[in-house]
Amino acid sequence: MASVLETPLNEQQLLMLRLLKKPLPDSEFQKIRRYVVSLLAEQLDEVMEEWEKENNITEEEYIKMSHGHFRTPRR
Repeated sequence: MASVLETPLNEQQLLMLRLLKKPLPDSEFQKIRRYVVSLLAEQLDEVMEEWEKENNITEEEYIKMSHGHFRTPRR
């Protein structure tokens, strides 16, 4: 029985599904998966760098935050 997706796939997602319609050997699929994860990691790095520039976040800020705690005080 076919199910309807609540969020439809975009054209790029549909194209990827068509490309991968025929199962690949696991080793080849893992190569593709690692490559896609690498691309997404690069995008995340770019977004974070831009956010750090916009908000003047420096390495010192990260060090300062790493020594603090952000827990809610007990009641």
